[in-house]
Amino acid sequence: MYIPKHFEVTDKNKVLSFLRKNAFGQLTSILDGKLFASHIPFLTSTDGSILLGHLAKSNPQWGSIENQEVLITFQGSHDYISPSWYSSPGVPTWSYQTVHVYGNCTVIHDLKELKNIVDELTSTYESQFYQPWIPQYDERMLRGIVGIKVQVTEIQCQFKLNQNCSEADRKEVINQLDAKGSVSLASAMKENEFNEE
Repeated sequence: MYIPKHFEVTDKNKVLSFLRKNAFGQLTSILDGKLFASHIPFLTSTDGSILLGHLAKSNPQWGSIENQEVLITFQGSHDYISPSWYSSPGVPTWSYQTVHVYGNCTVIHDLKELKNIVDELTSTYESQFYQPWIPQYDERMLRGIVGIKVQVTEIQCQFKLNQNCSEADRKEVINQLDAKGSVSLASAMKENEFNEE
């Protein structure tokens, strides 16, 4: 991905934190000579070297993905930025956060490994509820999916959050985003301002 220097994020902890908060990714590979994408949640290993997920067996992507280099994209908060919010002349733009992960893919058929992936995904997302659902399902259902393990070879991260603007303009963009209800992007900008100090 094209990343202007002032938008590039290289802090590994910041990148891994982003991946865990925005874990719903787009898995892209080649299928029958064409690009093919599936939208699935991923687990990220502690050190960021492995991503895990699963696909339905009825999804044709898994049949040719073994040993392929794949691209997984993760999108965070994003929104339109009006030049009317700047005190100095500007142009319309879009602010966003995104991570691209490249890696080599392995397909998992082992039922115990599949159960671990499903259980960990469930635990991760059920933990936000007061009474989380405890996994209770017929394990034969696992035969309807395959696991996807991606050995990460490269991570690219871009937070385009008006870093190329003046402090006053950035603050006004945050105010305008808050006012229009784009709270999560405004929060990301505030967090980025704080982390740069």
